[in-house]
Amino acid sequence: MTGVTLERLRQEHEQSWYSELQLLAPSGYFLIGFDSTILRANIAGAGMLGIDRTNLNGARLRDFVSPRFSEDFERFLQSAINDPAGCTCMLRLQPAGGGPSFHVTLRASADPGGQACRVVAEFATGAQENLARSEERFRRMVHMSSEGMWELDADGLTTFVNPRMAQMMGYRIEDMIGRERGEFMDEEGRAMLRRHQARRREGEEGEDECKFVRKDGSVLWVTMATTPIFDKDGNFAGSLALAIDITEQKKSAHLAWRQANYDALTGLPNRHMFLDRLDNEMRKVDRGEGFLALLFIDLDHFKQVNDELGHAMGDLLLVEAARRIGHAVRTSDTLSRLGGDEFTAILPGLHLVSAADRIAQAVIAELAQPFELHGHSASISASVGIALYPDDASNTARLLECADQAMYASKKAGRNCYSYFTQDLQDAAMARLEVASSLREAVREHQFEVLYQPIVSLSTGELCKAEALLRWRHPRHGLLSPAAFMAYAESSGMILEIGDWAFRQAARQAAEWRGLFGDGFQVSVNKSAVEFRRAWQLDQGWMAYIGELGLPPGSLLIEIKESVLLDEATSVQDGLREYQVAGVQVALDDFGTGYSSMAHLNDVVLDYIKIDPDLVRRIEAEPAGLALCQAIVAMARKLGLKVVAEGVENGRQRDLLFEAGCDFAQGYMFAAPMPAHEVAAFGERRRLH
Repeated sequence: MTGVTLERLRQEHEQSWYSELQLLAPSGYFLIGFDSTILRANIAGAGMLGIDRTNLNGARLRDFVSPRFSEDFERFLQSAINDPAGCTCMLRLQPAGGGPSFHVTLRASADPGGQACRVVAEFATGAQENLARSEERFRRMVHMSSEGMWELDADGLTTFVNPRMAQMMGYRIEDMIGRERGEFMDEEGRAMLRRHQARRREGEEGEDECKFVRKDGSVLWVTMATTPIFDKDGNFAGSLALAIDITEQKKSAHLAWRQANYDALTGLPNRHMFLDRLDNEMRKVDRGEGFLALLFIDLDHFKQVNDELGHAMGDLLLVEAARRIGHAVRTSDTLSRLGGDEFTAILPGLHLVSAADRIAQAVIAELAQPFELHGHSASISASVGIALYPDDASNTARLLECADQAMYASKKAGRNCYSYFTQDLQDAAMARLEVASSLREAVREHQFEVLYQPIVSLSTGELCKAEALLRWRHPRHGLLSPAAFMAYAESSGMILEIGDWAFRQAARQAAEWRGLFGDGFQVSVNKSAVEFRRAWQLDQGWMAYIGELGLPPGSLLIEIKESVLLDEATSVQDGLREYQVAGVQVALDDFGTGYSSMAHLNDVVLDYIKIDPDLVRRIEAEPAGLALCQAIVAMARKLGLKVVAEGVENGRQRDLLFEAGCDFAQGYMFAAPMPAHEVAAFGERRRLH
């Protein structure tokens, strides 16, 4: 038989081997080809011949037959091949390594597949002596086996492990008996085990790779060949597994995989993995998941650092540059090093081009800071090119080429900047940069204002809250609402400084009004998901500032959009929990028209729900609109939340909302946003109303 045929036979019979040839039986069991090549051997059979059953290396059974019995064996083999009823032969076998020969009785029959034989070998002595000798030999082989053996009962509890299995795990045998196999695994291993156990209960045999945790905490990988055990009535009684340690092979395979996919210097994905990730992210875009931006980042003046300070310092700079770029991109982005001083960043799941602006600006800012390299100082900058998929290219190679061309446009523009591949996008990016520059000037020149829109109680009509609303008094365009500039403030990062200023203004005003309107008066402040993701330290400063003003935390209310609840960033959820702990109340703004709001209300502790103005406008004309408002109020009651209706414009809306059980309302029926000094007069009028 050819090697290919023998290997195919071995694979075909592997699954049936354990049940049909009784791998752990005291007699020798062999599966052999027609040329007597041993395809499989059980433990007792391998022990008889003195061979390693896991590495047979083409051994032939005829080579272990004593010379004077060679003809007997050949006749025996031919009979087995040609006679379906099987045959028997007595002869002597000579084990490998020069051990003493011994008499055996061989029984053979052709395999049902017609291309191999099954051979059983038993010592040719008296029955009692044979049994005792076989059992003793079997016990010795089990305890000296290089394979681990692990037996479980029907409940999955360990009933037996041999010394090799215990040694592999780092436990004493008695420490493993009576324990579930899953106790020796991490969560990943337990999930794998549950799948395997279900198949074993159905009578399925198999060989699996399993991950265990040794007593010292290190990882053990084994291939585990498992056969189910059934009692005489056919009931599942447990399973028996043979385990071979493959930890070193796994380490070698993982190392080879790391070397093939990661840059040795920075630890970032290399070109091979980058292209694979880019291809995957492009397929997600094809399924409708937003668009992606590809950033091509080239370090300016890096060659000068290498020439002046040497390659060792250059390598240190590259490692630090990789760390800084990694800090500038999102955790969902893929940063890679293509080679030399070239890096790429894949930004998936985008919905606004301005998001790519913000990240490119952050990368440039990070790399513009001086590098301290073991006593040496070096300064570089970065030229960044941006290409979008699917707008700029239809495949990975073309997209990378577009980003590369855009990077060279940044080089020609003077370095330390970013450029888009298309002129229209570049023009829009320049416009955003101009607005961002104007925003910085607005902060310096104190062009921002905070107006306050009163919120009244529907049951008493009195003023009890006010929402702080940011406005920009532009020197040329007049008073601008956040819709005109907020996207630019967020993409440029200016939102942090602007938001901090607005919060402190509102906090000071809340302290002043608390004495005028009473301890229960609240001022609400809006906060975006961008601020949550990037302003943890500001939050700490806000809490300290509230304390300096002597304000109880409940004097301020943080308003968030539904998109904040959907943001999976850890910093967002942590920020909301910090507010809960500190006693700052939270309101969910614009509720009832977007996303799957109700499914996310349990993700964070809320205090108020604010009904969206569009829904308030519908309650007069559409029965469904009123029914939805009533449902929101009923749900809020069950969750222990108060309800504020926004955009109330007339008495009919007010009355319907009051009848529905709504607590508070704001809108032009009561008052437009106004300067702080007008709020006191409004409150007095409402009190006398």
